[in-house]
Amino acid sequence: MKRTRLIKYLTKNGCYLLREGARHSWYINPAKNQRSSVPRHSEIKNILAKKICKDLGIPPI
Repeated sequence: MKRTRLIKYLTKNGCYLLREGARHSWYINPAKNQRSSVPRHSEIKNILAKKICKDLGIPPI
């Protein structure tokens, strides 16, 4: 899956960028106070995308 598609899905579900790390971007879900890191690869494996959604407490993509 493309990283841009995952980012759009996260923002549509109420998550936003918390901060930029060295190799990852940190996103937070303020409704559940959960956060997760998103790697800066152009392609993200589907298993990892599902894990990121689970960490943020939103439905899997």
